[in-house]
Amino acid sequence: MGIFGRLFGNENENSESIIPWIPLDNIEQLETIALASKQRTQVIFKHSTSCGISRMVLNMFTSNYNLEPEQMDFYFLDLLANRSVSNAVASTFNVQHQSPQLLILKEGRVVYHNSHGAISEVDLKEYV
Repeated sequence: MGIFGRLFGNENENSESIIPWIPLDNIEQLETIALASKQRTQVIFKHSTSCGISRMVLNMFTSNYNLEPEQMDFYFLDLLANRSVSNAVASTFNVQHQSPQLLILKEGRVVYHNSHGAISEVDLKEYV
């Protein structure tokens, strides 16, 4: 695979990911995520499947992942396929919509959110 393939990847590479993604594809899941965050940290990754920058950030995030599956729940939101869910994330958790975007929830509220390259700088272990 060439340099651009390593940077931008392709849609089939998600099968290699060790992150135990849960698809976020309906608005009703947001209440479940908020409630679950009172017991265990919840993460939402908003991804634009048509954006090379979003793909690059997702690849960097995935390569930096170093947690055990039971430490956090990871929700993957394809915002192009689920625009209404993406809008609901912004309004429910009171964050401005961005893509790519990472939200970390604890105790029913967002304790961290960021976008673009800053996503790869987060130390998830700080939020376990």
